[in-house]
Amino acid sequence: MSFDLVFFGGTGDLTWRKLMPALFQAFRHGKLPPGGRILAVARDERSDADYRAFIRERFPEVESAKRPSEAEFAQFAELLHYRRMDLSQPADYAGLKQWIDARGADTVVLYLATSPYLFPVICEQLGAAGLNGPNVRVVLEKPLGHDLASAQEINRVVRAAFAEHQAFRIDHYLGKPAVQNLMALRFGNALFEPLWRRESIANIQITLAEDLGVGTRGDYYDNTGALRDMVQNHALQLLTMIAMEPPSTNDADAIRDEKLKVLRSLKPFTPESVARDVVRGQYKAGTIAGQNVPGYLDEVKVPAGSHCETFVALRTEVQNWRWAGVPFYLRTGKRLAARHAQIVVNFREVPHPIFPGSARANKLVIKLQPEDGLELHLLATKGSSQGELLAPVSLDLDFDKAFASERVGAYERLLMDAIAGRLNLFVRSDEQEQAWRWVEPILQAWANDPNGPRPYAAGTWGPPASSAMVARDGCTWDEEQ
Repeated sequence: MSFDLVFFGGTGDLTWRKLMPALFQAFRHGKLPPGGRILAVARDERSDADYRAFIRERFPEVESAKRPSEAEFAQFAELLHYRRMDLSQPADYAGLKQWIDARGADTVVLYLATSPYLFPVICEQLGAAGLNGPNVRVVLEKPLGHDLASAQEINRVVRAAFAEHQAFRIDHYLGKPAVQNLMALRFGNALFEPLWRRESIANIQITLAEDLGVGTRGDYYDNTGALRDMVQNHALQLLTMIAMEPPSTNDADAIRDEKLKVLRSLKPFTPESVARDVVRGQYKAGTIAGQNVPGYLDEVKVPAGSHCETFVALRTEVQNWRWAGVPFYLRTGKRLAARHAQIVVNFREVPHPIFPGSARANKLVIKLQPEDGLELHLLATKGSSQGELLAPVSLDLDFDKAFASERVGAYERLLMDAIAGRLNLFVRSDEQEQAWRWVEPILQAWANDPNGPRPYAAGTWGPPASSAMVARDGCTWDEEQ
């Protein structure tokens, strides 16, 4: 299958840090379909050779395992091309169409790796130029909007040019191997699904923690914040994968229909429940890995006195028969004590303990990063002569070791799915809009709160109010157990 893959924003950080290394890995693994061309478009003037040199110079900044040898890059570079484009000029789109039509590839993928404010003008111009035929797919990188109204406007413009099945709204967390295995874990095995309900599960925790700060992206981050950057998309998508009902088939729309039902079942927020069940924080100076780091307000390009949140923890419920009364805790933040992303399913205690120490409940830990894997925490006897004392043990599945030769990175998987037309791991417009609809009351409550976010020291797990919030339910965050 021949394809043309076009990157708008071809010289931007996302393209050279994430997308080009992912494509190179697909090329190295023999996953990239033959007969492909990769075209970068941007504003500055340069030749194909200039662009290839530009990408080659940046590969040393990519993690070492993903760097090509000179011979490998020479082969990969033959796929790379470059065109100068002014994204507001119809003539430049007409030239792009001529370049694409001259070869007549089976599939054309247009990847918008630009600032979201450019999505409407690009999609309008693509439609006007006829770059929206049945063999064309458009990939939209997050964030998709700043609020519900802006997301709906982006979707209106996209729908005016492309059918829904042509629009691939990307959330790279859905490409992570452990996330892909959530459905296999639940619906491909007989073990867990009978337990996957309120009678057996006490609570579910989703943590997306980073130890890095905002770096040089202070101006961008200050207009986004942790709620928009991580909760509205990544965390909620993980929640839907955990809480969804079994779909009738493995078809993309059957899966996304069930995810949408979860989003519609989330308990809505009111000003009172935001004050009680949502904690926002902002990091101040502290220590990470033995190094002193500045507070958020001292970072580059961050406005003085900013109320932007770098941490969010919240409690919600899925109001349906399967999950009624089960707390779902979501937490994300920058400059936290460690970098990890995980989902913890805490099971209920046994109804009648007969062993000393058996009050400790079982839990399933789904690790997303830095490792990919599963841990099932159980209790077993020590064989003590002083009675049957139970001690915690764990069954640990490391996906990286179990499938070492078959592991595929998130962007690599999603790019290959976009080329192949597989929509299962992409977000539908009604999902995206419903997620915005759910978080908007939080944004509105914060806009009316003069107190701003709670401070927390870099290198900790966020404001103490986060622990207090879950403690009201008699729970603790996983690292506190």
